[in-house]
Amino acid sequence: MNQFQIVPEGTVTSPAGFTAVAVAAGLKKENQLDCALVVAEADCSCAAMFTQNQVVAAPVIVDRETLAADNSCLRAVVINSKNANACTGDLGLANARATQQIAAVALGCEANQILVLSTGVIGVQLPMAKLEAGIVAGAKGLAKENGRLAAEAIMTTDTHPKHLAVRVALPGGSVTIGGMAKGAGMIHPNMATMLAVLTTDAAVAPDVLDGLLRTAVNRSFNRISVDGDTSTNDTILLLANGMSGTAVTDPDSIAQFGAALNQLCTALAHMIVRDGEGATKFVEIQVTGANSEADAHQIANTIATSPLVKTAFAGSDANWGRLLMAAGRAGVPFDQTKINLWIGVRQADELQLVANGTPTEYQEAQAAAVFAEPEFIVRLDLGVGEETAVVWTTDLSHDYVSINADYRT
Repeated sequence: MNQFQIVPEGTVTSPAGFTAVAVAAGLKKENQLDCALVVAEADCSCAAMFTQNQVVAAPVIVDRETLAADNSCLRAVVINSKNANACTGDLGLANARATQQIAAVALGCEANQILVLSTGVIGVQLPMAKLEAGIVAGAKGLAKENGRLAAEAIMTTDTHPKHLAVRVALPGGSVTIGGMAKGAGMIHPNMATMLAVLTTDAAVAPDVLDGLLRTAVNRSFNRISVDGDTSTNDTILLLANGMSGTAVTDPDSIAQFGAALNQLCTALAHMIVRDGEGATKFVEIQVTGANSEADAHQIANTIATSPLVKTAFAGSDANWGRLLMAAGRAGVPFDQTKINLWIGVRQADELQLVANGTPTEYQEAQAAAVFAEPEFIVRLDLGVGEETAVVWTTDLSHDYVSINADYRT
């Protein structure tokens, strides 16, 4: 049995051999933290996943190139907020590469050992003088205890920093996995508008790390949706420095490490949804009884991103017809006379609204009470197969519109 332990106040620097720093480089107003460095004491294996958007930011291009050349000797990640360095042309690419070089000099390593992440407004060039000064100053203040501040520095419309660490006992010894993430809007599968940096002191080969990361992301960050949009900068990195002395090579270790990584990623993904822009509800959409997991996921995603469904959530209106409408336009064939629909705060206390495609004799007040809860579950069973999928989403409130109507100011 897997033995997970949540690390109290765990952060991206909880694993052995990682430090961080956060600085106010002047990209944000009022001396807010806007630049972070996460640094390893030893070379790291690295796995990464990036946005599936065709419009990609300069740091995504540069990081893909860097990891394609060598994914076994990474030493640091530099992250800035407020400016996405996206749609910035050749100068943007040059600035991303210059950021690598600046950090390499400041940290005493090579430029190809640095990865860069950016988040913020699209179409604005990075203020390189400010960023350089921030990196140089930050490199002098690296510390183990700065993990939470680093998570704060990467925020955009987030209302609070998102960080966590877990410790797992493997056959060869205990290892720690830590992480931080940012994201509140432009959140949807295939990498939502988010940045995440994960670290571990386990020794894991790059190819094994890549497989573990893809599995974890597909079960967590690719199962959340706030508004159906994915960004130009989405990136998740997993760095392994091996400083625990415990290797993840045998099947048992890989399985247990993978389970712990899944737990960590799912928890961080839930933090993003709960902090969704303007969100007042956290809703779990379960689709069961499908012919394939892909079918179930497609229907769950369609429900989770329907503006009519999400506004019903916001208004605590148990308008279940919108749920079925969204399922029906998902592009997955099913027989509407076989579908069943439940809602509930807990699955053990479900209220069935639809049985075999027909409304039950439920009490409207009971359904409205569930929709009024800050967290609840919607379960749609298609009655055609055995496969299931889960997506976590939010409501769509007036505050979401207000935030995004005024984002650039």
